[in-house]
Amino acid sequence: MSVMCLIILASSWSIGQPIRGNPKEGRAIYGQYCLRCHGNTLDGNGPDAQYLIMRPANFLSQGLLAKADWELILTISNGILFTPMHGFRGTLTDQQMLDVVSYIRSMTPFGADN
Repeated sequence: MSVMCLIILASSWSIGQPIRGNPKEGRAIYGQYCLRCHGNTLDGNGPDAQYLIMRPANFLSQGLLAKADWELILTISNGILFTPMHGFRGTLTDQQMLDVVSYIRSMTPFGADN
């Protein structure tokens, strides 16, 4: 994760104000970079999922919903070793990653304030 993203997240903890992404922007970014694997409904059933050696994450699962935003951002940034999930550091900005997480949160049963 870049230093700037860590600074943003750390400053949000220190003043008690969460840093929010823009779910509308996040939707567009998700559509461009995530949808083919994770699917339109975030369930891991994207059009390319059937060709992957491991099933993509289902963002509606309780395990993923329980993760903190910074954990999701780390995964987006760095990817997951030995899986098809590659990192997007250098492709997406810190703000774009926050926007994607905000979009994912806005589409879950608990909404963006989860």
